[in-house]
Amino acid sequence: MKLFLGILIFLGTFGFMEFMAWFTHKYIMHGFLWSLHKDHHHKDHDSWFERNDAFFLFYAVVSMSFLMIADNTPFWYGWPLGFGILAYGIAYFVVHDIFIHQRFKLFRNANNWYARGVRRAHKIHHKHLGKEDGENFGMLVVPFKYFKK
Repeated sequence: MKLFLGILIFLGTFGFMEFMAWFTHKYIMHGFLWSLHKDHHHKDHDSWFERNDAFFLFYAVVSMSFLMIADNTPFWYGWPLGFGILAYGIAYFVVHDIFIHQRFKLFRNANNWYARGVRRAHKIHHKHLGKEDGENFGMLVVPFKYFKK
């Protein structure tokens, strides 16, 4: 029963992180921490790293904290919480930073209907270079209007 509950917590955490990504992006990145996120929309430096990468560090610390607490206390569900956040972070990095923004030159030839829809949706978000008016959705849940065959 504990394994089943752990799997449910892991999957629920992964799904909840899609909401957190949307919420953080809309209200924090395009809100009071725009100063960290704006170089993601308008690159103003020559570095491979972006100030925007600081958001990754925040979620990494949250994930690691759950894992460390679970290791040293009876808070066993810190394991599925921490690994759910970690799994979402890996999925986000692969889809957003590698697939969409090509920070590493992988998946360049992916051209199926899902790949085109995700790229199209993200391109619409990035057509706005400023803090306001950036259409926003999660990484995995993209409105169907962007999936054209």
